[in-house]
Amino acid sequence: MSAGRDRRRSRRRRAQRRARRAYDPPVTDPSPAIAAVDASGVPYRVVRTDAAGSAEEAAELQGIPLAALLRSIVVRRGDDDYLFVLVPAGRRFDWPKLRAHLGVSRLSLPDADEAREVTGYERYTITPFGATRAWPVIADAAILGEPVVSIGGGVRGVNIHLAPADLVAATGATVVDVTE
Repeated sequence: MSAGRDRRRSRRRRAQRRARRAYDPPVTDPSPAIAAVDASGVPYRVVRTDAAGSAEEAAELQGIPLAALLRSIVVRRGDDDYLFVLVPAGRRFDWPKLRAHLGVSRLSLPDADEAREVTGYERYTITPFGATRAWPVIADAAILGEPVVSIGGGVRGVNIHLAPADLVAATGATVVDVTE
């Protein structure tokens, strides 16, 4: 058997395994995130997976490249003033770039309890969709290089896949280079 045929067969097997792990059954009890993205009118797909132990595993379970998996980071600008920063997994958040864009000298991360209080979501499920308040959203410019991105669906193992332009439109995000 040729090496090329072996590679094709191997890729086909990996794709079949991913297809078995990532599925999108009808949503019967949507999270606030799914209800919010649905109400926005943009096309999306819900992908449910087993809980992942790492970003790499989450991307593999969803059948997407690591760069398409977004982390939603809650950042505190001041008292009762927060924002969401959407960063591709595998990239490093650059605080000086974000501070320069916002024109502030100080930003911080809230602890888990404060993040839950201001978003309505537990850590690792945080998403701007369906948050308790519509905080501003900044999306790293790198997301525009992916055909589809994955953002948390508000519940562990629930992910929302959509085009980056639709994510920007639905959240009103400002697209800025905020990673290294």
